[in-house]
Amino acid sequence: MTDDVRMRSLTVDAGVVLSADLGPAADWLRHGGIVAFPTDTVYGLAVDPRSADAVRALFDLKGRASQAALPLIGDATATVVRACGPMDVRSARLAQVFWPGPLSIILDAPSDIVPEVHAGTGTVAVRVPAHRVARALASAYGGLITATSANPSGQPPADRAAALDPIARDPRVFVVDAGAAPGGAPSTIVDVRRGPPRVIREGAIAWNRVLESLQE
Repeated sequence: MTDDVRMRSLTVDAGVVLSADLGPAADWLRHGGIVAFPTDTVYGLAVDPRSADAVRALFDLKGRASQAALPLIGDATATVVRACGPMDVRSARLAQVFWPGPLSIILDAPSDIVPEVHAGTGTVAVRVPAHRVARALASAYGGLITATSANPSGQPPADRAAALDPIARDPRVFVVDAGAAPGGAPSTIVDVRRGPPRVIREGAIAWNRVLESLQE
C-alpha cells in the first residue's frame, strides 16, 4: 500500500468496531467521496445515494453503465423503513427472517435519492448486511448507502483490501480495511411486493429457502 493510499485508509477490527470508529469514512461520504468497505460477501463501494456527483463518480470509477441500478444497505430494518416507507407483509417477513444477511429485497426507492441509483425504475434492492463493519459504516453515515462490488466492471470482486487495486489508488476512494470478507456468492435479490414472488438474482441464499420462509 502506497503512502497516498494509507492517508486515505482506516484499519479496524471487524469484531469490535463501532460506528464512532468509522467517523472519517462517514465524513468522506458526506463530502462526496467513495468508500471501499467489507460486506458479508465481498468488499463494496459506498457513496451518498442522494448526491448526483458522488453517484456519477462511482459509475466512472467502476466503468459501469449508468443504466445499471445500484444496491443499497442500511444498518437496521428501522433505517430501511424510515427511508423507503413501510414494507408490505411479505417483504417484512423476509427482512425478519434473513436480515442481517445476504438477501436484498426490492422496495420503493426513497424520494431523496438520485434517479441514477435506481436507473429510473423507482425501486431499489436493499438489505441489512451480516457484517459489523458494513452496518457500522451505514450507521456512522446516518442512512442508506450504496454497496456495489469494489471492482472495475467485468473484473473479479475483491475479498480483501489488498485486492482493491486499481480501485484503492484512485484519489476519490477511502479504504476501510477490516481484513478478509467472507467471499462467495453475492446477495440474492427478490421481489415479493405484488403477485407471485420473483427471484431477480440467484445468490447466497437459496430461492427455495426464501419461498419456504414465506409459507411458514
